[in-house]
Amino acid sequence: MEQVILVDERDNEIGFMEKIEAHQRALLHRAFSVFIFNSKGDMLLHQRSLKKYHCGGLWTNACCSHPREKELTIDAARRRLKEEMGIETSLEKVFDFTYKAALDNGLTEHEFDHVFVGYHDGEVDPDYNEVEEFTWAPMNRILESVTNRSHFYTPWFLIAFPKVNEWWKAKAQAK
Repeated sequence: MEQVILVDERDNEIGFMEKIEAHQRALLHRAFSVFIFNSKGDMLLHQRSLKKYHCGGLWTNACCSHPREKELTIDAARRRLKEEMGIETSLEKVFDFTYKAALDNGLTEHEFDHVFVGYHDGEVDPDYNEVEEFTWAPMNRILESVTNRSHFYTPWFLIAFPKVNEWWKAKAQAK
């Protein structure tokens, strides 16, 4: 039984709960989202497996999940990136945000989400229990798609992507 770390609005740990119960009760818990770029500036997107218990078939960032008890969030992000996409790379935390979103099956995501970015030009070897398919896409094409076809994306991606896009633009201008 997979548990999540329950947190307060400042990300202070307040307890643990089975993941499905936390989603049923819409309780705030710690999560992370990883965004991966290649050297051309394209972002890795994946379509969630149709077998997932929520948001199956929707497109999202490279990976996202929850840290385990006593696991640093950055370590959990590296672990899940390797497990889900077969990628090992360094990650940098760029921001965090809190959101609450009703899901397609009566569950609710209520997460304090830590956002990490990394770079990868090698092979991608996804776990097809997690990933239906994946693609690399330029930021302007993702922005156009999110703007015109938001129903194809996960709720957390729709919140995080504009912030990642702003971070990406600022980083490009600093070069």
